Amino acid sequence: MSDTALDLAGWTCPAPLRDHPRVVMGHGGGGALSAELVRHVFAPAYGGGLLAGLGDSAALTLGGARLAFSTDSYVVRPLFFPGGSIGDLAVNGTVNDLAMSGARAAYLSCAFILEEGVELSVVARVAEALGAAARTAGVEVATGDTKVVEAGHGDGVYVTTAGIGLIPEGVDLRPQRVVPGDVAIVSGEIGLHGVAIMSVREGLGFDVETVSDCAPLGGLVQAMLAVTPDLHVLRDPTRGGLAAALNEIAAASGTGVVLNENRVPVPDAVANACAILGLDPLYVANEGKLVAFVPREHADAVLDAMRAHPLGRHAAVVGEAVEAHPGMVVARTGLGGTRVVDLPIGEQLPRIC
Repeated sequence: MSDTALDLAGWTCPAPLRDHPRVVMGHGGGGALSAELVRHVFAPAYGGGLLAGLGDSAALTLGGARLAFSTDSYVVRPLFFPGGSIGDLAVNGTVNDLAMSGARAAYLSCAFILEEGVELSVVARVAEALGAAARTAGVEVATGDTKVVEAGHGDGVYVTTAGIGLIPEGVDLRPQRVVPGDVAIVSGEIGLHGVAIMSVREGLGFDVETVSDCAPLGGLVQAMLAVTPDLHVLRDPTRGGLAAALNEIAAASGTGVVLNENRVPVPDAVANACAILGLDPLYVANEGKLVAFVPREHADAVLDAMRAHPLGRHAAVVGEAVEAHPGMVVARTGLGGTRVVDLPIGEQLPRIC
């Protein structure tokens, strides 16, 4: 070992603590750093009771109607990828957040932030994709805004959408309703969106092209609610993947979650890509999947309804809520062992949506 003193002044921690003085990319990754940012900066500043649930959308009552309200910003790079674009994400992401409250999405607002110098043909392509996605999802873009920032202060096009929708009577989807014995169901193959983005962004040539699963989930959710309104919680596992969604549910409900790893539907293309890159498919982002916790007595009927829908044909029971290890997710591996599935610190691949 050399006797030369190490200069540690320029070193940085890859997983900054809560009191780190500057924002890092992990703060936007949907994992532990994102949660700390919300809980220790935004939530105390806003102070509203509705925000405390920290769900994909807020359920509120206005004029006698039960509404779901959600907003999201999209900064994906590249703007166009196999299976979609930032325009598709801007619609489907917000529609899906509303659907996780059981709501039928009705109206969206849309704000564009454009970088000076971006080609108008690119903006038009994004707008056309966004409009087509809205029509497919059955929602109307009712209002919007446009801003332009100087060249070098953006990345071409950023989009923010907000949406509102009606929640049917008798529907109450919250992680706090999850109880031991509930069955966990995933609507289909995971990891497709993250691998699709990675393949084009990093120029990775896989044998089989992976296409993003970006899609509106409102119809699938309504098919599930038609079986029973007594679903306990729905989440769409976007940033942070299935692992983040399960950890959020476990923490909010105070239950443990046991995941049967060999039952999780992982397509070969995603499994192979993750094996090459050293990634875990459970942490890879999705944009057209959901995870549901359902009372055991309704699980078979809900699963059948999901598999009868085009966006749920690969749905599978992947685990259950348990009394043991409250707030923790544990996976049973294919080799018969177990492992803890932690909340990710940040995101395996930033700028994913």
